[in-house]
Amino acid sequence: MKIKYLIVFFALLVSLVVLSGCAGTAKTDSVLRYKVEGESKVWPEEPDVPRYKYIGELTGENNIYNEGEGSVTRFFKWLVGLASRDDQIVLQRPQSGFVDEARRRIYVTDISRQAIFVFDEAAGELIIWDQAGVEGDVRFLAPIGIAPGDNGELFVADAELGIVVRLDSNGKPISNFGRGILKRPTGLARDARNKRVFVADTHAHNIKIFDDAGELIDVIGQRGEKSGEFNFPIYLSYFKDQLYVTDSMNARVQVFSQEGDFVSKFGKRSLNMGDFLRPKGITVDNEGHIYVVESYYDYLLVYNNSGEFLLPIGGTGSGTGQFYLPSGVWSDSRDRIYVADMFNGRVVIFQYLGNPG
Repeated sequence: MKIKYLIVFFALLVSLVVLSGCAGTAKTDSVLRYKVEGESKVWPEEPDVPRYKYIGELTGENNIYNEGEGSVTRFFKWLVGLASRDDQIVLQRPQSGFVDEARRRIYVTDISRQAIFVFDEAAGELIIWDQAGVEGDVRFLAPIGIAPGDNGELFVADAELGIVVRLDSNGKPISNFGRGILKRPTGLARDARNKRVFVADTHAHNIKIFDDAGELIDVIGQRGEKSGEFNFPIYLSYFKDQLYVTDSMNARVQVFSQEGDFVSKFGKRSLNMGDFLRPKGITVDNEGHIYVVESYYDYLLVYNNSGEFLLPIGGTGSGTGQFYLPSGVWSDSRDRIYVADMFNGRVVIFQYLGNPG
């Protein structure tokens, strides 16, 4: 009898879920929302003039909200166990990403999920690209760097496979390159005008330049500490015909021309704020400010276009604007700054408000 009553009770709950959804509105469109939790916060704090504002984060399915689903529906889904967070698809160890503003998509590599997370704002959905075919029947093993190509295509560096994979706009592998040439590819950047892909080959201690078809064009640097040399380079950014490289174990950033000639460098190894211990991700905004992830102390450090330190954002933790072993950072045309907060399993988003100089 108890089982019978439980079945009847469950059926009634399911009916209420359906009816409550119909009663609320016929609209069932889903939307992508960034601010899922966290307080409003700015940097620097008052009385200084705020230059950056926290606007939200990306974690996974929790960012997809169905506007046609009323509060009663959500309550009963929770009651019957249909909304358990344990069953949701979430970021685990995000590495890097970029924003495709034409398609209104945010792409994020996740080395733990061995996949690409596609946050589609236009469709209001989350898509996971982890299908086979990266190389034969092989799936991604360690996707890290990612960069946009032409016509919605993109390039992904897989550190374990030792290749760069070219994907079409639907995530289907088209081709790959670098096998036998790359030792451990990590960061990627692309010169869209000249159709060249820069690859940080971390274990080879150099930057390799390929054309879009995967032919090796040139190699920048070798292992060392002199200008133009590297010691485990890891992340890249390309802005206004200049290539920015985090030279991680040399604790500095180096800048090169589009031809690969050394231009400048900044940073040194020390415990002082604004210096480096383990720099990782790097990006440049529309005004030329340079953002570098200092992963050892869990900070995002901001510099002007001459490499002069301006201000820090972050600190160790899981609260608003804090990080735990962050990795990559990237920006968009609206000067939003995205930080892959690796061990917190999220991408934290800031809005640049004005000139911090």
